[in-house]
Amino acid sequence: MSMAVVGMIAGMALGFAGYFGGFGAFLLVAALGAVGFVVGRFLEGDLEPGDLFRTRDDRRERRR
Repeated sequence: MSMAVVGMIAGMALGFAGYFGGFGAFLLVAALGAVGFVVGRFLEGDLEPGDLFRTRDDRRERRR
């Protein structure tokens, strides 16, 4: 499935949540979608847990 189709489905889900459930439901669906995206990246191996928990100093040293 292409990223355009995934984006369209996510947009439609947010639209339905906003229309039928109000702004609170819209925010809930958006937040859970973001969590699902991060978990999916972890499971695919594109993101490592340490990437989110490093301090700023560690990131600067790593770039050099």
